[in-house]
Amino acid sequence: MNRRDFLVLGGASVTVLATFGTDAFAQQLVSSSYARKVVGNVSDLEQGVAIAFNYPDDEIENILVMLNEEAGAGVGEARNIVAFNTVCPHMGGYMDASVFKPKHSVLGPCPLHLSTFDLTKHGMVVSGHSTASLPQISLELDGDDIVATGVMGLFYGFNRNPSGA
Repeated sequence: MNRRDFLVLGGASVTVLATFGTDAFAQQLVSSSYARKVVGNVSDLEQGVAIAFNYPDDEIENILVMLNEEAGAGVGEARNIVAFNTVCPHMGGYMDASVFKPKHSVLGPCPLHLSTFDLTKHGMVVSGHSTASLPQISLELDGDDIVATGVMGLFYGFNRNPSGA
């Protein structure tokens, strides 16, 4: 093994250990299971209108929306139904359904520091002080039912997301 191969292998090993950890707690974070919950119906959604729902427990509010364009991790025939947490990941500013802008498919601005998030690109920051995307709720369709199955990202104020299970 030459020096270059040794360094590449060592760097890859450190990356894997840093990402997944070596103990049971780290493994639990990677593979935690969320409760499945029906959060709406496709037939009840109107394009461009955000609906509030709680998931994975009764304390955490999110929005469900049918966008006018395809979105990352979107479900439905046009892949345009998405759900996101309504708390800004920068400093916890609350954004409800009233700050959803359907013309541009963005949520915001946050009342604290004006962060705005693109809901077509997994809640990515468009402008403002936030350096993290909004947590996106994973969705599946079961007939007409929209089912929340998990969360991509960490809710503001939590060191581990509640699972609702």
